[in-house]
Amino acid sequence: MTTAVQLFHSLRSIASLPTATVPAAKSSAGARNQPASLHVVCASRKSRDDDYHATLKALNSKGRFPRKSLGQHYMLNPEINEQLARAANVEEGDVVLEIGPGTGSLTNVLINSGATVLAIEKDPHMVDLVRERFETTDKFKVLQEDFVKCHIRSHISPILESRKALNVSLIRAKVVSNLPFNISTDVIKLLLPMGNIFSEVVLLLQEETAVRLVESSLRTSEYRPINVFVNFYSEPEYNFRVPRTNFFPQPNVDAAVVTFRLKQAPDYPSVASTKSFFSMVHSAFNGKRKMLRRSLQHICPSNEIERALGDAGLPTTSRPEELTLDDFVKLYNMIAKV
Repeated sequence: MTTAVQLFHSLRSIASLPTATVPAAKSSAGARNQPASLHVVCASRKSRDDDYHATLKALNSKGRFPRKSLGQHYMLNPEINEQLARAANVEEGDVVLEIGPGTGSLTNVLINSGATVLAIEKDPHMVDLVRERFETTDKFKVLQEDFVKCHIRSHISPILESRKALNVSLIRAKVVSNLPFNISTDVIKLLLPMGNIFSEVVLLLQEETAVRLVESSLRTSEYRPINVFVNFYSEPEYNFRVPRTNFFPQPNVDAAVVTFRLKQAPDYPSVASTKSFFSMVHSAFNGKRKMLRRSLQHICPSNEIERALGDAGLPTTSRPEELTLDDFVKLYNMIAKV
């Protein structure tokens, strides 16, 4: 069993690491273009030590050590928590969903910004910790659930409805979270189609995942169905990189913050069925090295796929990694007419 002394020395070893300036973020055009207001540097030694001690105290109060199976990496830089909240423009009266609050460092920033926070936490020990930490405020509620299995609409909708009953102008909630890296894709797939409930989803993700979701270019191996999905339901933006030295325990990769501005149903691309549309997209990428006239021939004959490609203004030799979201929408609608 890990002792408090071992945990203390683990934290101190990270505290000795040098600070570093964070490189600018990539733009969709390939060059790094980072807003000045979101420029991030590692915290000063004093602020880092303060948060190390706060994290040590919080974890030790429950005799806890970060669990790898739950993807637990605790943020030790208060400046990054502040910038997460600013990226989502969190302000007085907002309702914010936080997934995996951990010891509550980001939660505290959100509440101090004026938000009411609903937290979903899988680890019962962390549930107890944050429940005790925020027991004196009526702006916080934590539920012990596995987010990827819970019915989040049933939890958020009553909160929004109660605001409407009080004639509060708030229409949609926000999501701000330092996610466990191992559930990030599942969370994104669950949240992005909820544009009628959430306006923005601001997530701290593994950097490689963040870049792939926001900036993957056509004709590259990184361009996948998830890119079509993300752009169908949202307008993604890479905000800034977070070096791995800001976490305890330190992960093997850097992180990055991404904002997904969710579209509402009237703004989605026009397709007869989103289910059949994404089924076609996944079928196309299942044969990524194949031309679409071959990978989609289970939908209709190859000659009809070629005709649909031509009618959509696309080469009959097109492959999936060559099509934008708009191209897939045009192709789907042409196939639907066949």
